[in-house]
Amino acid sequence: MLNDMKKITIGSQEGMSLIEILIALTLMGIAGTFVAGKVYENLEKGQIQAAKIQMKSLADRVKEFRRDCAYYPTSDQGLEALLDKPTGGRECRKYAAGGYIDGGKLPKDPWDFDFIYESDGKTFDIKTFGADGAEGGEGADADISLKDI
Repeated sequence: MLNDMKKITIGSQEGMSLIEILIALTLMGIAGTFVAGKVYENLEKGQIQAAKIQMKSLADRVKEFRRDCAYYPTSDQGLEALLDKPTGGRECRKYAAGGYIDGGKLPKDPWDFDFIYESDGKTFDIKTFGADGAEGGEGADADISLKDI
């Protein structure tokens, strides 16, 4: 029986050559590039969708303000009118105690910029300039307006 155990041989102990290792690393790098590209693309789409959801939520708060005050906050009053009762312009006699946004802080867009609010008191729009924070652009840099949603 001891002799039978000696007959068992261990396979070749040769490793991979440097060329084989470099080829494997190159293939892994190429595959990683495609995966990272898709992840980044999905991140951009998610940020755009999140901005639209936030804008709709802010619009709902602005509409609540209008139900109580009979007008939309003006551009001068801005979205800050949802946090604190406006002191300038038309008076709101039924302003909700505590404001219209929980937490006492205006949300920022997914790219950490303030939303842009424009209103004449009768109509309003909420915008974001996208990832670049500048007017115009394409893709993730494109402007998003509540009117376009």
